[in-house]
This record gives sequence, structure tokens and C-alpha cells, in this order.
Amino acid sequence: MAFRGIDFFKLDDVFSKEEKLIRKSVREFLTKEIEPLIKEAFHKEEPIPFKKIAPKMGELGMLGAFLPEEYGCPGGNYVEFGLICQEVERVDSSLRSFVAVTSGLVMYPIWKFGNEEQRKKYLPKLASGEIIGCFGLTEPNHGSDPGSMETTAKKDGNEWVLNGAKTWITEADIADVAVVFAKDVDSGRIRGFIVERGTPGFSQSAITQKGSMRAGGVGELGFVNCRIPEKNLLPNSGGLKSPLMCLNQARYGISWGALGAAMDCYETALNYTKERTQFGEPLAAYQLVQEKLVKMFMEISKGQLVSYRVGRLLDEGKGSPELISFAKKNNVRVARMCARTARELLGANGISLDYSPIRHMANIESVYTYEGTNDIHTLILGRYITGIQAFTRKI
Repeated sequence: MAFRGIDFFKLDDVFSKEEKLIRKSVREFLTKEIEPLIKEAFHKEEPIPFKKIAPKMGELGMLGAFLPEEYGCPGGNYVEFGLICQEVERVDSSLRSFVAVTSGLVMYPIWKFGNEEQRKKYLPKLASGEIIGCFGLTEPNHGSDPGSMETTAKKDGNEWVLNGAKTWITEADIADVAVVFAKDVDSGRIRGFIVERGTPGFSQSAITQKGSMRAGGVGELGFVNCRIPEKNLLPNSGGLKSPLMCLNQARYGISWGALGAAMDCYETALNYTKERTQFGEPLAAYQLVQEKLVKMFMEISKGQLVSYRVGRLLDEGKGSPELISFAKKNNVRVARMCARTARELLGANGISLDYSPIRHMANIESVYTYEGTNDIHTLILGRYITGIQAFTRKI
């Protein structure tokens, strides 16, 4: 059965023709070429072949959607980026991770903090899917507290020497280029660097034992006296603000993507309960079942308004980290609830990989944690409304 989605508040009436066209193109591509790969990938924990898929995503304008055309990017807007994320996470969170990481965590910092030479060298290839990138921030000992990172960068003549490790990095093992943040040992400032595959002292490996995001790759980056040229420093990066600005791009994409997963769970549960008969009636005829369906329907509809408004504000230059935290926190909570409720409504079949909710349920646990845990986004909003930061306390 073709996916219908939810549009209770008639958002289609305010989407542009271009926005609806890219959503339609992406949905058709996913239905025809990607959906058949997902079940098998999740079951076998063999990531889908992003090297082969990325060029097709590039042709459709799915990578770096909101970045300018002068660098070979689609030149779209944040709402288009959001709709792309919604469509791909409807199929699987690992797909949205790839799109959001490529767009917000690899291409965005090169565009925002790089120079013209770097933009022209890397952005067209990333936008077309010719090369794949990854983003190195999280470390074995530092996730929510990236300011305490242990990866260091030491200037030595016309080179920088990197030492340290990054973990839980999307597409770490297959990336052609990594945008890595490290602490300058001389100034103490956090700087961004472009590290190319095959650089001496740079290692890339996969993490394979995981119960979530099984259709996508994740891994580790290692740096042992890894020398990179001065030209690979992102010259306009500096301080913790730089990687956090990148994270905001991807967090915004998550807010839309989570709704895609939620809608797939809702639609699966709705169709199942209308067809499944117990005690002589369809499950959907019972009040308790309808209450669960209505809760999912309402929360998804409200979440759509949140992400849409944040997207328009970003396009108008009026976005803020707090708006993005609100959208990410709220919509991932909605997706988490919808996945668990849908699994419940499917009964014993809810744990079968023949149905999507159990897969979404596992994936959303990762989404709930990464790129700012739910608690971190709570503290960001708490600081906004009280004026008091509660990330650290002296005891």
C-alpha cells in the first residue's frame, strides 16, 4: 500500500511547487530502489551500499539541499531539506543520518568555515555523491561535553599534527573525507580540519555490534601523529561554537526525519488495526485502539507545525539553537511514542521484522541520544527560559 502521510493542517497548501516536487521525487526513488534493501540490511546488519546510492541521491538534489548552487549544491531551502529528511527517515533512520550528516555536518562546515579553495574542491563532489564525508566530534570519553575533547592538534611548520580518537561516527569506515574537530594545544581553541582518507596516521574502522541503525554504517576514527597540511585547516573555525553550529543543522533535519519514522509507524498501525479482526470486529473498532491512534495522529500533526515553522524561520535568517532544540526534543519524543505504540497495537506481530515499527523503535533510541541527548536539549531550553545555565554545577 502506497504511503499517504498525514496532512491534517493542510501544510501542502503552503509548500511551494518545488518543495512538493522534491518530496515526490525522493519518495518515488525510495519506494523503487531503497525500501527493498532495508529489511535485508537490518536483518543481516550489513549497511546498505551508500557508495552506490550516494550518486543517485546527488542527482535528486538530496545532499546539501540548502547550500548555494555556485558550489554545485542544489540551492534549495531549509524546508526542502526537512522534507527530504522526513522522506528518508520514513524508510529508515540510517538514511536520514547519511543525508543530515553529509549536508549539515560535512558540507555545512566546509561552506561556513572553509575558504574558497576548500569549498570548490569538496562541495561539488559531496553534493553529487562522488565522495562521502563524515564528522568527527564525539569521543570515547566525551559525548555531551565536547568542550572537554582529548583529540589535539599541534602546529608544526606548515602542518598540523593530530592525535586522538573519535567514536560513533556515521559512515566512518567508508568516508573519503572527514571533518574533524580538535583542540589546539597552544591556544586551547577548538579548530576544524579536513582529513582525507589514506592520510598517514589516520585510521577508519567500523562498529558492527549494535542493535540500532543496523542498515547504516557507524565507526571510529583514529589519529596517531597524523600530519595534515595547513591548507586543510578550516580557517574560520574557532571555539566550541563552530561544531555546535554544525550540529544545529543536523538537529533540524532530525526534527523532520523523526516525524517520517512516526508517520510510518502510525500508518502501519492504522492499516493493521483496520484489517486485523478480533472478537468479530476490526481492532480499529475498539475504543482503546482508537485512543492510541488518535494520540499518534495528534502528536505527529503538532510536530509537523513545529518543524515547518522552524524551517521557515531558518530560511528567513531568524532561526535559533533554542528553536531547533525544541523541534528535535519534541519530535523525537513523538517518534519514540509512536514506535512503541504501533508495536503494541500490532501485538505479537509487532516484534516481527515483516513490519517496520520494531525497526523504527530500535533506531529512534539512537536518535533520542545522538546530536544532543533529550536531557541536553532540556537544559538548552531551560537556560533560554530562566537565563541560568545548568550544564555544570559546582558541588
